Amino acid sequence: MNKVGDPRAYWSQEASTLMAALGSGPTGLSSARADALLRDVGANAVEDAAPLSAARLLLRQFESPLVLILVFAAAVSLILREWVDAAIILTIVLGSSLLGFFQEYRASQAVQELKRRLALIVRVVRDGVERSAPFASVVPGDILLLSAGNLIPADGLVLEAEDFLVSEASMTGESFPVEKRPGVVRADAPLAARTNAVFLGASVRSGTAKVLAVRTGRQTEFGAIAARLADRSPETDFARGVRQFGYLLIRVMVLIVLFVLAVNLLLRRPALESLSFAVALAVGLSPELLPAIITVTLSAGARAMSKRGVIVRRLDAIENLGSMDILCTDKTGTLTQGVIVLREALDPAGQSSDEVRRLAYLNAAFETGIENPLDAAIIAAAESAGLSTAGFSKVDEIPYDFIRRRLTVVVFDAKNASEHVIVTKGAFANVLAICATLDVGGTEQPLDAARRDALERIFMERSAEGFRVLAVATRRAPARADYTHGDETDMTFRGFLVFYDPPKADAQSTISDLAALGVRIKVVTGDNRYVAAHLAQSIGLNPSSMLTGDQLASLAGEALWRLAPNVDLFVEIDPQQKELIVRALQRTGHSVGYLGDGINDAPALHAADVGISVEGAVDVARESADIILLDRDLDVLRIGVEDGRRTFANTLKYISITTSANFGNMVSMALATPFLPFLPLAAKQVLLNNFLSDLPSIAISTDNVDAESVTRPQRWSITNIQRFMIVFGLISSIFDVITFIVLLQFFHAEESIFQTSWFVTSLLTELAVVLVLRTHKFSLNSRPSALLLSSTVVVSVLAFATPFLGKLSALFGFAPLPVSLLGAICAIVIGYIAATEAAKAWFFRPPN
Repeated sequence: MNKVGDPRAYWSQEASTLMAALGSGPTGLSSARADALLRDVGANAVEDAAPLSAARLLLRQFESPLVLILVFAAAVSLILREWVDAAIILTIVLGSSLLGFFQEYRASQAVQELKRRLALIVRVVRDGVERSAPFASVVPGDILLLSAGNLIPADGLVLEAEDFLVSEASMTGESFPVEKRPGVVRADAPLAARTNAVFLGASVRSGTAKVLAVRTGRQTEFGAIAARLADRSPETDFARGVRQFGYLLIRVMVLIVLFVLAVNLLLRRPALESLSFAVALAVGLSPELLPAIITVTLSAGARAMSKRGVIVRRLDAIENLGSMDILCTDKTGTLTQGVIVLREALDPAGQSSDEVRRLAYLNAAFETGIENPLDAAIIAAAESAGLSTAGFSKVDEIPYDFIRRRLTVVVFDAKNASEHVIVTKGAFANVLAICATLDVGGTEQPLDAARRDALERIFMERSAEGFRVLAVATRRAPARADYTHGDETDMTFRGFLVFYDPPKADAQSTISDLAALGVRIKVVTGDNRYVAAHLAQSIGLNPSSMLTGDQLASLAGEALWRLAPNVDLFVEIDPQQKELIVRALQRTGHSVGYLGDGINDAPALHAADVGISVEGAVDVARESADIILLDRDLDVLRIGVEDGRRTFANTLKYISITTSANFGNMVSMALATPFLPFLPLAAKQVLLNNFLSDLPSIAISTDNVDAESVTRPQRWSITNIQRFMIVFGLISSIFDVITFIVLLQFFHAEESIFQTSWFVTSLLTELAVVLVLRTHKFSLNSRPSALLLSSTVVVSVLAFATPFLGKLSALFGFAPLPVSLLGAICAIVIGYIAATEAAKAWFFRPPN
């Protein structure tokens, strides 16, 4: 319970009593009290969403199992009283951890900055003044002003409401919106029966309300559910890939470590020394900088994308954006200009009608629910024609919903006080369905079959020309206070509203560009089939590749799965069907993106592999999305797809290259161990090799990417990574064996010379392979980034210098190498590069 006095059954209390208990009133909280309460009860968040402090982020670097293995290796060295070895290993641990810390800290700061750009804002009344405040700053006692599209930021009591419909599916499981009104409800009422209360996590579907916040953050009903269930988001494709990659490493690691440990013990080598070496092998196989490099690469990608107008709310969504091969989108504002104008107001005979325009204006001007561009177009046209609402006042409203697809406003006409005028506008078929008569020259005539056919012809003709057509109907009724859905009956059809939203000039070229990237556009719209077909024809989509909402409803699951991938236009679609379409496409193996900005898009945004919204979208859509576009433009999205693919390609470079190189070296050491009278590398040398070879990999996030990697969707494939690791790892092992033979047979190398020579050779081959395998092309035909190339050159120079660093070299057990041996090492490295280039050409050969 909140410390400020939080009555458990607040829905059973009078608003004035509750306000007094919370220290609030009609003018809301004072700013000083709101600030004090925020310090007292904490931020309005269900989970601890505060970013990690620098200290916690540093400590987290030592939670990695890979780091713990290093610490274990240091402990073994301490037990053996190998003080220098232990110090070296701990230095490497500290070095890699600090490197990871600085990179992750920089990345987390960048991500937090992006999140701040997208922070939700809520309207509150404080000090008697309406103002905007961050979602997280809402406290008990705040007066909240809510309207259609808002996410509800707290549990609270409804003080005032105007046609206030709320979707509480996340709380009650009820899929239809429920109306909320002021009042008092019994204390033992279940959550679904608290019609005077709203809850954090619900969303406003229509209307407006003033609400007193009572509980925030973890004290809310949603917070309690989240705490009990420890609810987590479904695992993403990217996270699944990383997890499966970890399992692959563990299997290989266990096999090699057990083999090496067993061989060393059979050869009666010291047990603790053998254990230290086996542990070092395990660490050597593992890319210990993987978490930091993934974070760095993805956050660098997110920063680059934000500069291009694409903001990433969840880093691993970058992979999903890159793998997307189908994009579902509405047409308004995306494929069309989004500037809707009212072209005509027609009577039932298809003639221009000022009366129909006036009736539509009364409906749009008094509507308080969902803001939409159609109403804005009606109001703009009416005001330019000099119309006003003078002499009329609003009595009641029956809000729009996506089942009825119509909106009704009841108005009082000062010229006729005994009656009210019910004005309904909406989708043509839905309005026609409630009409019994039509207006013919000012008189009401029965709406028989012939007249219905005539109306439908007008509707189809205008729709086929690319216009969006709504209908208007009216009825007079005896004056009373309240009206319900049941009053939408026996109405008179008054006419048509004809809107135009021209296609974007570059829509066709953008669709072609996305198709070249392997992304197919599918239009999902509630508009009628004729309008959608006309638009499709003008932007290069197939107008006959169409599925209507009625047809979709009649399909069984498997039938929809088969049809959906081949359909370009999903038309006359209900909001509930949008999610079905997304899931049907996913069932057939597609990675699906969904672009939406409306209240009814939230379920589909959740279901999609990557949910995409726009900066001006309603709260519930933005919070459901993974990617936010600062401009509702498919070309901006195309840029985002390309950036996402570049980012993912660079992430896979590190994983594939480092794992294959490490695998080859570890296999070589495992094979060499039984045949050498000493360890091929000391544990500290293995760790140093792995650490130095990883340093240039930090720069992979800046690397250039081949155009071929951007032109097709990319997805995790553990099978491909495993093949890559084995093929190129074994090539590395073959040259390691050649190195062993050269060292033993031609140079008769003793322990320190052998270990030094192989350390230098191994490090150089690992550095070279980054430049070779970073591209599918011949290496000289693909330029690496300046940072990657320069860092590789620096570490390569350090590799050659390692044997000649005096006491520092001796500390690691290295010895100076003769010039002839350095020449042999260079020849082996050149041969390795040539062999890897040849194997790369075979491995990445085009399929037959």
